[in-house]
Amino acid sequence: MANHAGSEGAVYIGANQVAEVRNWSLEQSADTIDDTVLGDTAKTHKAGLTEWSGSMDCFWDETDTNGQGAMTIGASVTLNLYPEGNVAADIYYTGTATITGISREGSHDGMVEASYSFQGSGALTESTMT
Repeated sequence: MANHAGSEGAVYIGANQVAEVRNWSLEQSADTIDDTVLGDTAKTHKAGLTEWSGSMDCFWDETDTNGQGAMTIGASVTLNLYPEGNVAADIYYTGTATITGISREGSHDGMVEASYSFQGSGALTESTMT
């Protein structure tokens, strides 16, 4: 059985790796459409529309113009999420996402950090690196 350390992962905006990523999350869901009719003894449903969203946390890097810098509020980006790395035979997720939120914070005893949230626009594709 295969498993992976989170440190193997990577996040790319298009062909550009996002610098200083600490963690990321991806959530997928589907609506359901109730198709229960009179006489049924239990509710039934059909699958509806799907959606995906997520977030990532980074150490803030203002020099990462093609990664963190490309994720401005409202920007539409091609997001590539690699849970196990980006070499041949590795699985990754890709899709167009809208950047919906950015927060930055710093403290006297820590690093300056940036958090980005995103909402998928269209389908999320699972692919394998070739």
